[in-house]
Amino acid sequence: MSTEQHKLGSGCGIRSTTADVLRGIDLSGRLALVTGGYSGIGLETTRALVGAGARVIVPARRPEAAKQALAGISGVEAEELREAAGADAGDAGVEVAELDLADLGSVRRFAERFLASGRDLHLLIANAGIMAGPERRVGPGWESQFAVNHLGHFALVNRLWPALARGRARVVSVSSNGHQLSGIRWDDVQFERGYDKWLAYGQAKTANVLFAVHLDALGKEAGVRAFAVHPGAIAGTSLARDIPPEEFAELKKAIESTPGNPGWKSVQEGAATQVWAATSPQLEGLGGLYCEDGDVADPLPPGASLVAGVADWAVDPREAARLWRLSADLTGVNAFGPAGTG
Repeated sequence: MSTEQHKLGSGCGIRSTTADVLRGIDLSGRLALVTGGYSGIGLETTRALVGAGARVIVPARRPEAAKQALAGISGVEAEELREAAGADAGDAGVEVAELDLADLGSVRRFAERFLASGRDLHLLIANAGIMAGPERRVGPGWESQFAVNHLGHFALVNRLWPALARGRARVVSVSSNGHQLSGIRWDDVQFERGYDKWLAYGQAKTANVLFAVHLDALGKEAGVRAFAVHPGAIAGTSLARDIPPEEFAELKKAIESTPGNPGWKSVQEGAATQVWAATSPQLEGLGGLYCEDGDVADPLPPGASLVAGVADWAVDPREAARLWRLSADLTGVNAFGPAGTG
């Protein structure tokens, strides 16, 4: 495990909000991309970044719904993705474009449109995701949580690599303490021998962390750094939409009865860690780390589960390199070529 995987003493905490972590930070002239940036903590992330002066691209499976949701950002009218070659970040605002992370063709088309603009990308927050849904297959039969939460973002970041490298970007992969439920199931990644929605969710969230670990290892010479984050338990989002009400009530009860449970976060508190990881000067020179509550997380205590901390398997560089190779094979995309697969 990286010796840097421990708290910094950032001064942030469980109740820090996006306003708290952005205080004093000016993002004018910066271009950000936030997947899922039109609902839940993604919408709050977009709102906060725009408020700090950034221009934010929000890729969406349903662009018109995204534009309606983003209309609530004061003083901002969502527009179509800019395609003019040489266009710069421009003023603070929001651009919307079609992207379905479950469809690699859609990922390719979005990336081609963006790269045609010639713009540098300074921040990318891989926020979109699904949780504990019924068994679904996408693409060539991939398990949907692994495909949407991990493979779609893997392909997106690799295709956008030229813009990320020019912008010396920070990439933030939104994971969860749910990663503690399962490492990568190398003998059955696609759950072809029996589906368990919570193990599938755990594997996908572990993949989100491992992706950041290896992307950082590959990208740091180009000035691109990557982090993974756990937002916390957040009230009032649609992430749990696939969980039946009675099951969600039991889950909520279990979370609330966990020793040391800090309670549910607001969306402003839930979005704070990913905004902090994307923008904080405290993280200069660092990368490949898992963060929570506005700070770098400590290692998970032995035998613990669904508490603060990161599991060893999620920050193991050998596991990260192995997952990168698998992901490149599955998607057919690898910005770093054969030598970059670890």
